[in-house]
Amino acid sequence: MIELYISALITFFVVIDPPGCAPIYAGLTNRASAVQRRAMAIRAVGVAAAILLVFALFGEKLLKGLGIELASFRIAGGVMLFLIALEMVFEKRTQRREDRAANITPEEAEDVSIFPMAMPMIAGPGSIASVMLLMARNDGLERSLVVLAALGTILLLTLAALLAAGPLMRLLGHKIEAVITRLLGVLLAALAVQFVIDGVLEQIR
Repeated sequence: MIELYISALITFFVVIDPPGCAPIYAGLTNRASAVQRRAMAIRAVGVAAAILLVFALFGEKLLKGLGIELASFRIAGGVMLFLIALEMVFEKRTQRREDRAANITPEEAEDVSIFPMAMPMIAGPGSIASVMLLMARNDGLERSLVVLAALGTILLLTLAALLAAGPLMRLLGHKIEAVITRLLGVLLAALAVQFVIDGVLEQIR
């Protein structure tokens, strides 16, 4: 089970990217008070957790209701995660997040916990696809709980990153953050390819 936990932990860390969320959150909340920043961080992670939990528990039933085979979702999810990985390696994902944050209107800037922080930055297409794929690959209550435990760990880490966004950015700096992002992108690319292989093999069978 420890191997499953570590694998799920790495997957969620890469697609949610707590260090990548921190600078965006710091920029969006630079005019808010410490109390407001803390409240918005907790709300953002809480809403994202609820969204991901719904897809983790009912995502497969939703696919069946739409007439979509799980193997097809594995392939589509793997391709999507691979594209995200390419953006991470070439630093396009960070730029896109910064552009999205820059387009927030003054009215929306008052509370950024739901949009864009909870969704799509934390509970985005990549994390939703990942939680559904990992839950589908690991049947049984015990293995499902391990996947959810890994997700919970990363969400807590994300909350910590948001709460410490300002000091964290001063500590890491842009260059170190870029190196970490590219390394995680390579790992995500490998995981994405494995998802596609699993889906293709399931279709063949």
